[in-house]
Amino acid sequence: MKYSWEEFARKMGVEPQVLENEEARLLKKFVDEITYPSHCQYCQGLDLSNPNPVHHPSYELTPACNHDCIFCYSNVAVKLGKAPKPGYYGWEDPKAITISQYGEPLLSRQIVEVNQLLRERFPEARLDLQTNGSLLTEELWEKLDFDIVMISLDASTREKHLMTTNADTFENVVNALGIVGRDKSVRSVVRTIFMPGINDEDIPRIAKMASSLGIDEMHLQPLTLHELNVERLRKAGLDFERSESIRELLKTAMEAKHYIDVRISGCLLVQLKRMDALTLFSVKRVAREVSPVVKRERKAD
Repeated sequence: MKYSWEEFARKMGVEPQVLENEEARLLKKFVDEITYPSHCQYCQGLDLSNPNPVHHPSYELTPACNHDCIFCYSNVAVKLGKAPKPGYYGWEDPKAITISQYGEPLLSRQIVEVNQLLRERFPEARLDLQTNGSLLTEELWEKLDFDIVMISLDASTREKHLMTTNADTFENVVNALGIVGRDKSVRSVVRTIFMPGINDEDIPRIAKMASSLGIDEMHLQPLTLHELNVERLRKAGLDFERSESIRELLKTAMEAKHYIDVRISGCLLVQLKRMDALTLFSVKRVAREVSPVVKRERKAD
């Protein structure tokens, strides 16, 4: 049974304001101590003086995906005809490049070739792989060369994973976490979207499982509500109000922190670090968008 904040305080025999102040203090301490995600290092979003920051450069291989996640911005872009064409989106002398921010890169037969070409062309750049992990095998992993690998997982059971991705690939993803987690030459990350009402109870379990498989870090990301996904999220049980609450996001991150090095998206965290305790306790995110937009220039196929 869930209680309102006031009911919980009375049940504990204390004034609500006392509990609020204590929780706010703990939230502030957590935000002050937490570090930026490995993937977010060098990102323009960490510079609050930049009026129009953009993501890292990326190499897009394909907008296609073998998952159909209920929250996915890439699916929205495809449906609206706004998915980026394959190619490099960025600038010369990048500090980091992501493969890729749209679609599932391991679906492309060019993944190994592009990985090698980027390593040769930008030898000083950090190379990040963003994947759902379902197609990663030991054989393929031996051919790849990345510095950070982010594997998406938003559920702790096969049934919940099937519901959120529309794909029966849970065991494959867990296997991929194990493959990457055993390779200590890379920074391994499980990337998880915070969807209260759907997976908030799963997140500490994902953290525990990922840690047991050798994963270094959890990148906990707040949900962005794209209009084309709203009905699917509603049917899945999303608590829309809590999904926009910074306090709820931080409380879940604190639970997961018991098991793994949890980090929150850098462009959000850099703003949270400037807030006082009571603001963190009450502030909400503006989480709604129509369609994602690529702000970087496409340079080549």
